Amino acid sequence: MSKVLIVKKVIFLSVFLMMFFALNANAQDKKKEQFKSKISKKYVAPAHVKFDANSIVLKTRLRELNRDINNFGILLDTEITNKKLLTGYRYEQFYDWDLYFENIYMSYYGISKYNFDNLEGFFAVQHPDGFIKRSFGPKLFGADHHFKPFIAQIIVLGSRQTKNWEWAKKYYQKTQLYLKHWFEYDTDKNGLAYWSGQQKGAWSGASDHSGMDNQNTRTLGLSEGVDLNCYLVRELQAMAVIAKKLGKHKDAKNYLKHADKLKDLINKYLWDEASGFYYDRNEENGKTTFVKSVSGFTPIWAGVASKKQVKRMVDEHLKNPKEFWLEYPVPGYAKTEPDYRQNYQGQKGCNWKGSTWIPTNYMICHGLMDYGYDSLAKEIALKTYNMVLGNKNTREFFNSETGEGLGMNPFFGWSSLAYILPLELELKYNPTKLNQEKIQPIVIEKMGVNFK
Repeated sequence: MSKVLIVKKVIFLSVFLMMFFALNANAQDKKKEQFKSKISKKYVAPAHVKFDANSIVLKTRLRELNRDINNFGILLDTEITNKKLLTGYRYEQFYDWDLYFENIYMSYYGISKYNFDNLEGFFAVQHPDGFIKRSFGPKLFGADHHFKPFIAQIIVLGSRQTKNWEWAKKYYQKTQLYLKHWFEYDTDKNGLAYWSGQQKGAWSGASDHSGMDNQNTRTLGLSEGVDLNCYLVRELQAMAVIAKKLGKHKDAKNYLKHADKLKDLINKYLWDEASGFYYDRNEENGKTTFVKSVSGFTPIWAGVASKKQVKRMVDEHLKNPKEFWLEYPVPGYAKTEPDYRQNYQGQKGCNWKGSTWIPTNYMICHGLMDYGYDSLAKEIALKTYNMVLGNKNTREFFNSETGEGLGMNPFFGWSSLAYILPLELELKYNPTKLNQEKIQPIVIEKMGVNFK
């Protein structure tokens, strides 16, 4: 091989290596820049603002939200009713407890029809024993889960707006049958119902049934849920309201008696005096499941807890920065729980192990007002309002440490309540209160915003 050829090869190799290392260095620089970009895009919540019913920012957000509901949340059900029904999900699935909170938002505009039209779809698939699946639509979600205890409350919410109880009369026996079926979920006959569903590895059918989808460490076995039994207390009370309106006074008396008995059972079996909190109980072995969940505050909304119990829950847990008092309370799990988290960690779907959800905050705030914790309720409501408004779009749930919106984007379901909750508390207006006779279109009346 000639010296000239060797020199040429050496030069070629040198140039090749220089280009290789230059390109590699450039690629590394790009990766660094991308990493820095990701860090720089970390969510930073905007400065908090006071609630102002005349805020143009708030009114604009409501109009955007209402546009999304009109376009994607009022959908034609071609499977059962052939009517347009209400949902917070653009994939055309209709759910149980979502319907209650979605209709509270619609009541702000004087709209009540979806309380009834949606329920007609659920009653159409009711089994002879009273069972009603918790959702219907193109997906089989919750096909073996009974409709959460909100039907009677939905009927009361709608009927108080129309001031007509004929629909309630038509479906009274079906409603009775559905409610009676709930108390068949009680194999140990202690009077408490349990969330149903099989535990398959890390997935819990019971937590899915509860609506707090991934709280699998709370809903162990046949889980006598604190939340479930508190919903049942309110459902029995709502049935008493309906029965009284229909002149069925004996039924009304019996439903109220059952509600009072259930309150006592919740305090007997689900309250832990040592820690000052409510927990689920596994009916299979009779053991308490010591997991601090946001569901443990449901007895405040349902009026089950005593003033002394509420004080302990507030002082020792709700306002405890090591547990529930995070930057944007109230998280699904206390921060002390081993599986508390703000991200999915590889799991698709909804996170109830640390994220903040609007319906639970909504219930807690109204419950706190009932027990005289007005300033605390208003503080949580304002934090919730700023958390939701601070994101560019309404979101499904939120990072309780940063306020960043998570899940569906945009979302037009129950998160909508966050925008009006401070106004409700300011007016001392609670549409979930079962002795609240008048349901008011407060967004139209106090803010001048129409639904369309």
